[in-house]
Amino acid sequence: MSAQQAADATTAVPPHRVVILGAGYAGMSAAVQLAARVKRGGNVEVTVVNARERFTERMRLHMAATGQPLAELSIPRLLGGTGARFVCGRVTAVDARTRTVRVDDERVLPYDTLVYGLGGVADTAAVPGVAEHAHTLDSARHAEALADRLTRLGSGTVVVAGSGLTGVETAAEIAERHPGLHVVLLGRAEPGADMHPKARAYLHAALERLGVRVRCGTEVVKVLPTTVGLADGQSVDADVVVWASGTRGAPPAASSGVTVDERGRIVTDAALRSVSHPEVYAVGDAAAVRQGYGVMHGTCQSGMPTGVHAAVSIVRALRGKQPKPFRFGYYHTPVSLGRNDAVVQFTRPDGSPRRMYLTGRAAVRYKETVTASPWPTWGRMKALPAAGAVWPRGGRLTRNRTAR
Repeated sequence: MSAQQAADATTAVPPHRVVILGAGYAGMSAAVQLAARVKRGGNVEVTVVNARERFTERMRLHMAATGQPLAELSIPRLLGGTGARFVCGRVTAVDARTRTVRVDDERVLPYDTLVYGLGGVADTAAVPGVAEHAHTLDSARHAEALADRLTRLGSGTVVVAGSGLTGVETAAEIAERHPGLHVVLLGRAEPGADMHPKARAYLHAALERLGVRVRCGTEVVKVLPTTVGLADGQSVDADVVVWASGTRGAPPAASSGVTVDERGRIVTDAALRSVSHPEVYAVGDAAAVRQGYGVMHGTCQSGMPTGVHAAVSIVRALRGKQPKPFRFGYYHTPVSLGRNDAVVQFTRPDGSPRRMYLTGRAAVRYKETVTASPWPTWGRMKALPAAGAVWPRGGRLTRNRTAR
């Protein structure tokens, strides 16, 4: 067979269709990594679906919620030159049986391999009244709506429900940007509960300095138009409620036919494939990924590596090889406390605190470096895919070599 005949035979074979849902931290990592690896060979068609052309910096949504402008980052522009196709639209349904995705209830995209990275959303169904009366930080649009409400409020009480990292950062940002508002942070656990005692004490002192009133050991049982009801029968007056207490997987997963856990996240095997549909990979907050220390919690820190691993696993599968297990260990927990303060807790791979931590301006610089890193990382990955295949594993930085 001549070279031309071989080329004609190759082009006659339909391309392997990989559809990536969601262009967040995990989805973008999968898209850029995969497109870069198959660009110069392989009969593969990569399609990325996202509701907006602008990339949402979820790690900065607490800033957007107080009216601070975020960078204009174009997803199609970043994907330019990779060969990946971008589809702007909202995913309204996934059918794992027919291997199709419906976008905006109008377009249908078939797939051979699916990467599900639609992330998580606030669990507004867990407590009565949350969906009707509380704000969330699920998207830039939600953050902008909250910013508008806070600006019009002028004075009053803002209750932030949820004492995890999102709640802490949101409460601190609102208190700093709107000193005329009373900010109350409610939660079951103490803010910074997983930090070293000294780092936790610093976090509490910062919240006190900003005027944030902390009430831990409390559980919200209902949200009304002007109050928040607690499990002990008490209530807290609230002009605005921000819900930062618990997340669920985005809705399409639960109705897609794939196996999900009690929080609507796709249950994966060791290689990040759906346990019920191995042609579906789940990444980021959309996936229930189990490691030796338990199920991973969703962060950009862990989300980007899942996207990279899914991409290199797909490449291995296309080459007739078996995907390798995903292994990941946490490295740090950076928490902003307004624009001029922060605390960074360094951790063991299982997320437990080490003795080392940063505070003040050094922590601010560290946190900003981490927050700003994804976009330039993806830019480097376009030319050198291996540039994004390094992450903490077992307490060490390890390069992912599974695509070889």
